[in-house]
Amino acid sequence: MTVHFHEEDLPEGVLAPGPVAVDTETMGLQLGRDRLCVVQISDGRGDEHLVRFAVGSAYDAPNLKAVLADPERLKIYHFARFDIASIRAYLGIVAAPVYCTKIVSRLVRTYTDRHGLKDLVREVLGQEISKQQQQTDWGGPELSDAQKDYAAADVRYLHALREKLDERLAREGRVALAQACFDFLPARALLDLAGWGEQDIFAHI
Repeated sequence: MTVHFHEEDLPEGVLAPGPVAVDTETMGLQLGRDRLCVVQISDGRGDEHLVRFAVGSAYDAPNLKAVLADPERLKIYHFARFDIASIRAYLGIVAAPVYCTKIVSRLVRTYTDRHGLKDLVREVLGQEISKQQQQTDWGGPELSDAQKDYAAADVRYLHALREKLDERLAREGRVALAQACFDFLPARALLDLAGWGEQDIFAHI
């Protein structure tokens, strides 16, 4: 298991075909204010790739964009809504089709309100991940080894989570419902970017 660090783009040909796990690190959680700093990606075969963008980046990244925009590649996220919006805002692409482990967790783990990645990985996979680096400066000139390890862990378990969660979706008869949620996520991200982040446009009032 190796963490590979890249500046401004993903090297060509480093990922195997098939689904990829994706996550982002930003300067904060407010879209439009907090810039995209890192995109993490893994093909599920043991290595993780981190692509860091510097201050003033043009976010060209043709290799990374090609992978994320590939309609034949499933993108697995945890809280896809935010990552899709950040990628759309800075890379200018819609990183779909989508699978979101947080949405599936809410659909099948209705016995708990703990749907964060750390809790999900602990229960479903029996693994422990640290969140100590979550609220750190991702925009600095250098990333620490601890930050790199944290970022890599955010995509390391998503393939295995998807496999286990799919079993629960089938068991509870909610596969079609989950897919409908996934299909809507790119539109939900665009609504966030357009200013409807907190408003439920489906509400009666």
